[in-house]
Amino acid sequence: MVSKNTKDEKKNIMGTPKNFVVPVLLLMLKDWNAHGYELMQKLIQFGFSSIDQGNVYRILRQLEKDQLVTSEWNTSTDGPAKRIYSITNAGVDYLQVWADSLGQYQKMLNQFFNMYSQFFVPPGFSLGSEDEADEDQDDSEEKTDNQ
Repeated sequence: MVSKNTKDEKKNIMGTPKNFVVPVLLLMLKDWNAHGYELMQKLIQFGFSSIDQGNVYRILRQLEKDQLVTSEWNTSTDGPAKRIYSITNAGVDYLQVWADSLGQYQKMLNQFFNMYSQFFVPPGFSLGSEDEADEDQDDSEEKTDNQ
């Protein structure tokens, strides 16, 4: 069944898997505690093209309600107090579940691209090693020179 191509559908097709920001946030908190703004900057560096600030804070609050992260106010720096987030043991366990799931997803993606490359690789293009490609190039040059 083919659905209508709406703007939202195109955005989802071109975007990341649903809720992918959750495991990325947990992974970022695995090695260091951070406040929301730092996490948003790291998400952008990770490759998220646009970050909705309000959504990130909602996700962090939900992760805290689910006891996957904890937070406390840091008042030791100049300026306003900042909420610092940390991953919990339950968060580490949940991150492992995500990693396992994404590993399965990666296998499916690999299969997809293996099949895709069979149909859409230009003729004469080799998916083998560079050495094989160099040998093929040398062979074709020899044939051209001999003719």
